Amino acid sequence: MSVKSINPATDQVIKEYKEHTSKEVKEYISKSHLAYESWRKVSYSERALCLVKAAEILRKRKSDYAQLMASEMGKVLKDGESEIEKCAWVCEYYAEQGEEMLSDLHVESDATESLVSYQPLGVVLAVMPWNFPFWQVFRFLAPALMAGNGAVLKHASNVTGCALAIEDVITDAGFPKDLFKTLIINSDQVESIISNEHVQAVTLTGSTPAGKSVASIAGKHIKKSVLELGGSDPYIVLEDADIELAAKTCVTSRLINNGQSCIAAKRFIVVSSIKEEFEKQVVSNMKQYTFGDPFNDVDLGTMARKDLRDELHDQVVKSIEMGATLLMGGELKDGKGAYYAPTVLTDVKWGSPAYHEELFGPVASIIEASSEKEAISIANDSFFGLGAAVFTKNVERGKKIAREEIQSGSCFVNDFVKSDPRLPFGGIKGSGFGRELGPFGIKEFVNIKTVYIK
Repeated sequence: MSVKSINPATDQVIKEYKEHTSKEVKEYISKSHLAYESWRKVSYSERALCLVKAAEILRKRKSDYAQLMASEMGKVLKDGESEIEKCAWVCEYYAEQGEEMLSDLHVESDATESLVSYQPLGVVLAVMPWNFPFWQVFRFLAPALMAGNGAVLKHASNVTGCALAIEDVITDAGFPKDLFKTLIINSDQVESIISNEHVQAVTLTGSTPAGKSVASIAGKHIKKSVLELGGSDPYIVLEDADIELAAKTCVTSRLINNGQSCIAAKRFIVVSSIKEEFEKQVVSNMKQYTFGDPFNDVDLGTMARKDLRDELHDQVVKSIEMGATLLMGGELKDGKGAYYAPTVLTDVKWGSPAYHEELFGPVASIIEASSEKEAISIANDSFFGLGAAVFTKNVERGKKIAREEIQSGSCFVNDFVKSDPRLPFGGIKGSGFGRELGPFGIKEFVNIKTVYIK
């Protein structure tokens, strides 16, 4: 059996990779476990040196890795280079902060001494998606390795080249041989990996169905899991917002990574009194974006696969049939490539795909609200709860709504949602559970141990 990496701009096969057999997978996991047994005893300072070296290697190979992403999943070169820079940043962040984050916490009790210690768990399985093929991995990997764990990766099959490149970075940075391994497998092997005695936890970034499956398997085997699933992020634009800023920011967020981001703005919920002006500015901003071959000087490349592009178009068509108005885009491009033009829908109706589902591509959905109260209600009327944003010139008003009213893992005021190594990242409801990044992320895959001395 083999997996193929296909260029979404040309439909050409880039490379074919032979899948690892079940026997090979077991061997790789056993080797990762053995490497972990030594790595867990290595000092934080030594671990940090490896992470710093990984950051140096990533920056040195930034152009090559950006080209690899452009070939495998259609990301434009400048965005690919930015992604690699962010991977280097998260490595440096945990190299600098990890030891302090995991230092013993001394607690007063009736003991002579009592403390909380953070110990690594072992081998962590990561099941990762194609949309940010380097960042999604390093987001979990940098803290996991700094904490003393080992890891194995099941990446999306269409970015196998990226997955193997990540393995090269870790090896070349001086981490122990076999501590991290890319497994070239299909999804049907995931259950046996989770059940493996040496795998102690699993983290998944991906679709809700995939998350449900992995969480149920992990639960059955009593193993820790962290899920970062889909999102249909609401961006509320109130009547006192800076409309120009709001429209530009909403469009920027909506089109990040060609709209293929869990935390991209998905639903623009706009108060009636400014809806018409907001629509005009959204369309104007959207029209400034160029799209085409990701190797050219364009703003947007292709979508990652044609089947995903076609699913997105079906959602757009069904939403229009259910009452939405098409302001721009919404057409399939003839010829090769998984291209889809930036699209704007307004008057989106309850019950339609654009209202309830995640539209994973360059499509903006504008929903009208009569008031702040209704806007908040619409924002929370979602299966998802990943990110959100509020636009208002009254910062205290925005802060109150963001802090107390919106049901999401993060809510930004007058800016678009983004991940930052210093801040916790994750969702609630159908968007998953657990947190990555910041001090919370590094503590997801450790044993929080009480030590009591008398």
